[in-house]
Amino acid sequence: MSTATGAPTASADTTTHSPATTACAAADKDAATTPAASLRATTAPAAPKAGGRARGWQLRFAVLSLVWGFSFLFIKVGTQGFAPLQVTLGRVGFGALVLLAVLAVKRERLPRSARTWAHLAVAAFFLNALPFSLFAYAELTIPSTLAGICNATSPLWGMALAVVALSEDRPTRRRVAGLGLGFLGVLTVLGAWQGFAGTDLTGTVMALSASLSYAVGWIYVRRTLAGVQHSHLSMSSTQLLLATVQLAVVTPLFTTAPAGYPLIPLLAVFALGALGTGLAFLIQYGLVAEIGPTTAQMVTYFIPVIATAAGVALLHEQLSWNTPVGALIVLAGAALTQSRPRPSRPTPARNDATSD
Repeated sequence: MSTATGAPTASADTTTHSPATTACAAADKDAATTPAASLRATTAPAAPKAGGRARGWQLRFAVLSLVWGFSFLFIKVGTQGFAPLQVTLGRVGFGALVLLAVLAVKRERLPRSARTWAHLAVAAFFLNALPFSLFAYAELTIPSTLAGICNATSPLWGMALAVVALSEDRPTRRRVAGLGLGFLGVLTVLGAWQGFAGTDLTGTVMALSASLSYAVGWIYVRRTLAGVQHSHLSMSSTQLLLATVQLAVVTPLFTTAPAGYPLIPLLAVFALGALGTGLAFLIQYGLVAEIGPTTAQMVTYFIPVIATAAGVALLHEQLSWNTPVGALIVLAGAALTQSRPRPSRPTPARNDATSD
């Protein structure tokens, strides 16, 4: 969730573009989208370490997939006790506390440039405050399984927008085919052939718009914060802090104070923020540094699977055949949009000289 899924990420993250490693939300990735993933795309990725730690990264990869996959369940449970904006405020607040605590332990500082803070404020809106709120509102009327699948469309939005906004990121036939395949998957999930019967279009549009927001934020970060000389931890802490301030201002204007603080929804919001937004970034950052962004971003494709399994098993959400089939088509399309042609091997020089 988010990454943000941001992915992205985050997300997560998130959540996406390599959205999975570029959506700050990561990437829910909500994915896509994790908080700092969008900033990772602005610097050269670290090469995977040779040898060393056995396969410890696989356990952290699995934990990250579970945390982001369960984020949609946490959102659903959180909205059973609190208003959507309150869930989102708690999410970014708890996430910011985790990152700021780590920042203090490492004795790092927040950026001092007003320009950097201004750009991060915009990034916080598009990669955290807006998509997190949209997902929370969406899950009032759609199941968490559908929200998790909508989150997986972030790479598709990212490629579509990159064609317009990033001149250096030109589409190939394979990536255009992936874009078309991905949106065919969305129509399959929604049951377009039966007039979207049984699907709340407002909630679904909100969830898809959240994924679109991740893509917009990712492009903005690439165009404005590339090459900024601050650590990912410092930048992400600032971004989540700014998202918390934004929501702290808006939430009281549109919601009333909770009549109570029911334990289960409160724990869900805490887990969503401290684990799905704060801790998830730390895990994702370590994975990118250790195994590289290409492998780390594969977490994006596990998120909707886990979100669907959690929603069906724990929330008893109904699952028709077109939902998992459409999800597989969406993921196949997203994978194609992220594919790159293999570099051609240089032709060895021929030695045409003849000896006497």
